Amino acid sequence: MRTPIAIELTKTSKLSSVDFNNIPFGRVFSDHMYVADYNGKEWINPRIVPFGHFMIHPANLALHYGQSIFEGMKAAKQHDGKPVLIRPEMHSRRLNASAVRMCMPEFPEDMFLDALHTLLAIDREWIPTAEGSALYIRPYMFATGEYIGVQASDVYRMIIFSGPVGPYYNKPVKLLAEEKYVRAARGGVGEAKTSGNYAASLLPAKLAKEKGFDQVLWLDAQEFKYVQEVGTMNIFFVIGDKIVTPSTDGAILRGITRESIIDLLKDQGYEVEKRPVSIEELVEAYHNGSFKEAFGTGTAAWVAHVAEIQYKDTKMILPPVEERKIGQLAYDLLKGVRLGTLPDKHNWVVPVRELQIPV
Repeated sequence: MRTPIAIELTKTSKLSSVDFNNIPFGRVFSDHMYVADYNGKEWINPRIVPFGHFMIHPANLALHYGQSIFEGMKAAKQHDGKPVLIRPEMHSRRLNASAVRMCMPEFPEDMFLDALHTLLAIDREWIPTAEGSALYIRPYMFATGEYIGVQASDVYRMIIFSGPVGPYYNKPVKLLAEEKYVRAARGGVGEAKTSGNYAASLLPAKLAKEKGFDQVLWLDAQEFKYVQEVGTMNIFFVIGDKIVTPSTDGAILRGITRESIIDLLKDQGYEVEKRPVSIEELVEAYHNGSFKEAFGTGTAAWVAHVAEIQYKDTKMILPPVEERKIGQLAYDLLKGVRLGTLPDKHNWVVPVRELQIPV
């Protein structure tokens, strides 16, 4: 039996104050958020309340020992105005995989989906319709234990909030292959969307930006030889007539957009190789002219073209966007499925449920 969600609506919406033609990524938030608590045995008190601050104990375990995980999702409106989600159940399962790795309780998939549909039914007018825009959705869970000691918390909080966003990258990105710092190693938490992974990436990303790059291209922690992913997305390469992407080996995030792109390209007759990709292979392919393009994929980034990759003294400058056949096709296919202008062969698109919301 599903626990009903208590709903408290905001008295004053912020919607009319938002310029939907100028939305900075991650700085504007919708009117409401979903909250549920774990009491050591089960998830209780699911509720939707006005978006706002909440109190944290100074000894909160998440602040001291890092038990915090999150997901990133998007809702969009199709060409007929119908709000939809893409593969929400996959995000629920990945959130729970992160929870298991971080010694946290799983959040039931049915509760997760109910929360999403109810929240979006309330805040559906926050979904932007401009090209490249969407409603970004941030589910996250953190420890709420109030004591000091290196151990897993007994209690937790689950929150989901959202906000309209424009494109994460508005131009092809420049990447610096990192040779000193590492993102993750096998046996670590690279597959988990845990906040510590991203905290550890901030300094290398800052140093790369100071050198004129947009992001870091991570290499493996053992040899600094094999490509892993970019700071904000998974990565694909077109080498000759092959499309290749690094295989997930425990140190690479299992991207949902990545898997969707692989399936869509396979539908078009392309073969996508999931295998180790060395940085030397890319350099060799660049010098012999077979390195045709690179693009990243992720919920926030969607499909982002790569303009250049710097490795040691080699600057690999890739062809202009108009020559990037595969990356552009990946973008167009995913966009078409999301907007409903192309067939949804895999049944990924989930319409937001029509709900009677109390006023």
